[in-house]
Amino acid sequence: MSELPVIRLRPKSKPQAIRHGFPWVFADEAVLDRRTRNIPAGGFAVLEDAERRPLGLVTVNPGSKIVARVMDPDAGARIDDAWLRARIGRALAMRQRLYDQPFYRLAHAEADGLPGLVIDRFGDAAVIQPNAAWADAMADRIADALAEVAGVGTVILNGQGRARGLEGLDERMEVLRGIAPEAPVEVAMNGAIYLADLLGGQKTGLFYDQRPNHAFAQRLAMGARVLDVFSHVGGFGLAALAAGADHATCVDGSAAALELAAGGARAMGAGARLAVMRSDAFEALEELATGDRRFDLVICDPPAFAPSKQALEAGLRAYERVAKLAAPLVAPGGYLGLCSCSHAADLTAFRNASARGIGRGGRRGVLIHSGQAGPDHPTLPQLAETGYLKALFFRLDG
Repeated sequence: MSELPVIRLRPKSKPQAIRHGFPWVFADEAVLDRRTRNIPAGGFAVLEDAERRPLGLVTVNPGSKIVARVMDPDAGARIDDAWLRARIGRALAMRQRLYDQPFYRLAHAEADGLPGLVIDRFGDAAVIQPNAAWADAMADRIADALAEVAGVGTVILNGQGRARGLEGLDERMEVLRGIAPEAPVEVAMNGAIYLADLLGGQKTGLFYDQRPNHAFAQRLAMGARVLDVFSHVGGFGLAALAAGADHATCVDGSAAALELAAGGARAMGAGARLAVMRSDAFEALEELATGDRRFDLVICDPPAFAPSKQALEAGLRAYERVAKLAAPLVAPGGYLGLCSCSHAADLTAFRNASARGIGRGGRRGVLIHSGQAGPDHPTLPQLAETGYLKALFFRLDG
């Protein structure tokens, strides 16, 4: 008999969703009595339906809207070092089959059976984002498992971001194992070289999710004049240069990110073909429209304008505005790439907002490609949030 506490679904909740793989229990779906509320954040419990039938082992956070996350469908499982090694090992095996170099997202939270835990690998170093209380509490043991299973020498905890705030977790940055790199790490992807700042960069230092969309953009980039807006460290711009673009301009509000973009271009031997422009992206698009410069390929990859359902309407207006401002900058017969990392905006809503914006920008076009995150960012079919990234590529008429 389990010694763990029990958390039970309310009678009107639908346990079949959990049985079929949905990994979350919301606060209004569970019986939150005094005993349940006394379970420490990040503690473990057995989840039962209203008839007291076990549904699995969960981690509990009484202070979160997601009060329980399924750790294992086996209610008798033990979340110990062996369990961590097994989960990380399974995730690692898939990445090693997919990629010939150790640069990838090693664990994608719920989709890899590690709820709220993101791990990005940068060669001998790994950056973890423990965005759930259990992972934050077990961060040192996760680092040990990573070192043992993946053989990494350095593990950095990046405890920043909106998700941690929703879990009631404080922000923190810590080197858990090894020594943090003194210089940005060179990451080779699609023939380009990116520089990732593992301690001072955004998120974990680099966005691996756009890798297949960078590759598609490269097919449009040979000999092209390219504009990469919201470029971060040069994601699309450097990929275009690696594919033979004549010139690329990267626009971002972060001087540090643009410095890394320029460094990546130099490392590729393409420094002379890259220009950087530090500016608010909307202001840059408006400013460029006042001149006569046009680009063969324009790509806009903004931050999440719709991070929640409450922000959806405003977020879709922002995506529409991006498309409206970007479309006039595309040369006749050129291409426009528009991206969204907002899980609250599904593909249809984002596509419609983008099409409206293109029309309001005085252009017409056809959609030639829809992209998503790479396979190192697997999607859990039952959880739409794991399939957050959308990338749309349009060919615009004259």
